[in-house]
Amino acid sequence: MLETTAGTIVMDLLADRAPNHVALFIKTAEAGGYDGTTFFRMIKHGIIQGGDPVTKDAAARAKYGTGGLNLLKAEINDEKQTRGAVSATQIPGKPDSAGTQFFIAVTDQPGLDGRYTIFARVVEGILVAQKISEAAVDDKGLAVDRIVINKVTIRDRPADTPEPFSTEPIEDLARYRAVLDTSMGEITLSFMPDKAPNHVRNFLRLAQAGVYDGMSFHRIVKGFVIQSGHLPTRGPLNETQQKYVRQMSAEFNDQLHEKGTVSMARLSDPNSASTSFFIVTARSQALDNQYTVFGKVESGLDVVEKIEAVAVNGETPVDRVELRKVTIIKK
Repeated sequence: MLETTAGTIVMDLLADRAPNHVALFIKTAEAGGYDGTTFFRMIKHGIIQGGDPVTKDAAARAKYGTGGLNLLKAEINDEKQTRGAVSATQIPGKPDSAGTQFFIAVTDQPGLDGRYTIFARVVEGILVAQKISEAAVDDKGLAVDRIVINKVTIRDRPADTPEPFSTEPIEDLARYRAVLDTSMGEITLSFMPDKAPNHVRNFLRLAQAGVYDGMSFHRIVKGFVIQSGHLPTRGPLNETQQKYVRQMSAEFNDQLHEKGTVSMARLSDPNSASTSFFIVTARSQALDNQYTVFGKVESGLDVVEKIEAVAVNGETPVDRVELRKVTIIKK
């Protein structure tokens, strides 16, 4: 666990992939070797580099990047340079020159695959790493301001815990309700886990994590649907929220798209539903067996009608209709 002046980054060490690199990292961390060093080189939304003991000295800036090397031979493995990969820095052209220095891939870096030893992965705090990558740099790519690693702590990997709503039986899922607090009133949704269990679990998980809070009803087609859940209508997601956003395999079922039906929006691929959902405002036979129905409006249909009636420019509301918060309750 790296505690930095920009936030905390937690890494999962890959001892089975690079045992010698992991051993050196642990030894250095437990001896306090990383404490007081800095992330000194960064490429915006690319990589951030740290682990050089020379960076403890603010006056040795000209030598940053030269310390802690030539301690290890390469342990190249089949791990990919995807977002969150942590790799050992090496001297260009010398694969067996790694040491205490490391860099974190903030975004996928496929051009680096097979060239550096990946010995860890970021499991928490990738947004912190991303923020560090956005720090100002000079003409040599060195950070203008010091971003300090205050302390590195080695701890046991916590036991895996199941995702929210992943273990409840169908009958329990059916007891949940979602209360949509909109700028035009409240809408309460009930769910159909017997028809679309994975979509119900997904919606409950996203809602409880606050993914829908601060969104809007961005699409309104009178006599058809009102739609929300579009990520660009809200601010940035936090790391936990991002983790729960994924594409869903279709669960088309025999439920009809009638007024008050809640269904998942998607792209042309049937398995591309993610966060966006719509409420049907009139019988829409063309949607049957083409979109996954997973719930219905239990109360607040009058609010749905109010939203449907707002002025639009094409399919976009003239004035923003807020989805302020979604609250999950259990009956």
